[in-house]
Amino acid sequence: MNKLSTIQKIYFIGIGGIGMSALARYFKSLDASVSGYDKTITSLTRELENEGIDVHFEEDINMIPKDVDVVVYTPAIPSDNEELVYYKENNYTVVKRSDVLQWITESSFNICVGGTHGKTTVTTMIAHVLRDSGYGCNAFLGGVSANYKTNFWASENNVSVIEADEYDRSFLKLSPDVEVITAMDADHLDIYGSVVELENAFVDFSKKIKDNGCLVSKCGLRRSKDLNASTHYSYAYDNEAADVYANEIEVENGSYKYDVVGKNWKLDNVELHMGGLHNIENSIAAITVAKYLKIDDDKIKKAIKNFKGVYRRFEYVLKNSKHLLIDDYAHHPAEIRALLSGVRSLYDDKLTVIFQPHLYSRTNDFADEFANSLDMADEVILLPIYPAREVPMEGVTSELVLKKMELPQKQILDKNAMLDWVKLYKPKLLVMCGAGDIDALVEPVKNILMQ
Repeated sequence: MNKLSTIQKIYFIGIGGIGMSALARYFKSLDASVSGYDKTITSLTRELENEGIDVHFEEDINMIPKDVDVVVYTPAIPSDNEELVYYKENNYTVVKRSDVLQWITESSFNICVGGTHGKTTVTTMIAHVLRDSGYGCNAFLGGVSANYKTNFWASENNVSVIEADEYDRSFLKLSPDVEVITAMDADHLDIYGSVVELENAFVDFSKKIKDNGCLVSKCGLRRSKDLNASTHYSYAYDNEAADVYANEIEVENGSYKYDVVGKNWKLDNVELHMGGLHNIENSIAAITVAKYLKIDDDKIKKAIKNFKGVYRRFEYVLKNSKHLLIDDYAHHPAEIRALLSGVRSLYDDKLTVIFQPHLYSRTNDFADEFANSLDMADEVILLPIYPAREVPMEGVTSELVLKKMELPQKQILDKNAMLDWVKLYKPKLLVMCGAGDIDALVEPVKNILMQ
């Protein structure tokens, strides 16, 4: 029996998370009674409340529903959370977000996108192409689609496009018919312990593909020969050794025009109105999936042309003759390198970057790589580390990265001092990036630049 059909009341601990809120919206679309807790009021939690989902912000067992069928929590929630402890001790059905995604994928055709970076944009692109073309899908995104201003939508077509999270090995619970792997760079070493173990998890992820399923993977992955699928396409930005790649790339007013070349097909004159060369590569992954699903060429090109991107993925927050402000979620050295390469491909101005490191463990593991990536800018401001779920590590601060950077124009400022600096200098080309709470500073910076 489909477990989902029996769920009439469901409660989410950490409902404001991007993945959790998508699931909350999914159950709301099934007319279930949905409620939840989060520690912080955000624009996303306000949207959930406006959609009829009850959310409270105090960790309090007196405020939680006692008559629920399922309780869902995210791995980011501490194990001693009062509400989580109460539900577990009183023998409720308590599951992780990944368990619910497992239930969903047991009964649908699934396109699952994994990778240490790039997965949110690729997932959103694929879901957008399927929706825009009329193919139809349920979409579970790890970011907010700029086209539809949501991280979830439903469809009568029983197809699910799912961002597959490698954190906590969550993606190994999914059942993909089509799978995309965008990258297998070192990350989440607090979970995996080593790059080899991380790569092993991605190999195991490929083994989850159903019989006669399809794998689309970035060309040149170190373990590509170990990846398992009956049909396997590699893709790349401009590497002709890949099964699918781009050529005749032109830059035009901050946008790109290019051809996409497959083994026995070609898609001419693709237009992408989204910055970043890495997003050309992301579009190739999405186009490869769309071609596999036999979506019409003209519908694919139309969808890519009107794709507006994902909030906080190379997002143009301000774009006028005096200032350009780009906001991005980049929080891994490879993502920062791709982001800054993309900016450099489009603009010649002095490039200022404000970066907030995310997690003590990640900063410690990749201090050299962060320094190297940030050195691609002309000027860098580092904010203090955003700890998220972690406690401080001795000797690990933003200073660790700063000292390794060769760039002369670099400094560490707290949030208020950074805003004062922007008021004073008003940089023409400014990139803000990070996965913590730096996004709350983007609007204040925009307002300063507009004055």
